[in-house]
Amino acid sequence: MQQGTLRRFVGIALVAVSATGFGTLAILGRYAYADGMDALTMLSLRFSLAALVLTALLATRRERLPRRLTLLRLIGMGAIGYVGQAFSYLTALKYASPGLVALLLYLHPAFVVILSALWLREPIQRTKVLALGLALTGLALTVGPEGGQAPGIVLAILAAAIYSVYIIIGAQVMQQVSAIQSATVIFAAAGAMSSALMFAHGPQLPATGAGWAAIGAMVLLATVLPVVAFLAGLERIGATNAAMLSTLEPVVTVLLAATLLGETLKPITLAGGGLILVAVLLLMLDQLRRADVALTGEDRISGRKPRMES
Repeated sequence: MQQGTLRRFVGIALVAVSATGFGTLAILGRYAYADGMDALTMLSLRFSLAALVLTALLATRRERLPRRLTLLRLIGMGAIGYVGQAFSYLTALKYASPGLVALLLYLHPAFVVILSALWLREPIQRTKVLALGLALTGLALTVGPEGGQAPGIVLAILAAAIYSVYIIIGAQVMQQVSAIQSATVIFAAAGAMSSALMFAHGPQLPATGAGWAAIGAMVLLATVLPVVAFLAGLERIGATNAAMLSTLEPVVTVLLAATLLGETLKPITLAGGGLILVAVLLLMLDQLRRADVALTGEDRISGRKPRMES
């Protein structure tokens, strides 16, 4: 396998791993809520403990914190982007059904396509538009959206918009730092902000060992692993591709809910999941084909590393 093709394949695999990890968050959150925790406490524990894990890993790898400007961008991504998106999403659930909120949140790949064209000057390709259409249609079938009040709809769209900007900024920052460096700063900033909000509201810590186990799994499986994998994949395949591949997340959530919580899988849900998988496969084949094409001509003759498109 050529270097460019391998790089993109690894990027695709990393984002798929990220989506799988994030897909466990809703299930673990259900267990945490059952143990008496609230959203702000979950966010505080999740981000703060994740920051401690990654700080230890950063020290083990003997990596330093990023330089000033990059550091400020990462702090903004964590304290404003990550916390703002999560808070908007959780608050939207009070006014609209989970299905509708999930569908509106996953408008972010469409937002990323537009922002990438305007901000990063990335071309809008027909294959990406087709894959995006299939993924959004599949998502609508998978989550089964119902009605909701205006505040919930606005907050869910706001969460999608914030996450889109987070991805675009992350695509630029990841050219300068490693995934471990960036995730450490993002988690530390998000942990500080969410902890301040938690103490202002009043903490509701886990009541039993099962609650702490849910938080531990949330930190490792639904935070550290997926965020590091997403940032590493983002650097390899670009913002638009990473955003669209992340639509695998609700498929994982639906399958886990059926397996662990006994929720019924309807035929329309399976059809929606199938469309998302087709979209992911279409995008993956397109990316691998482009990597092969990039190796022709001067790159193949000179052995230079081809420029990665997004």
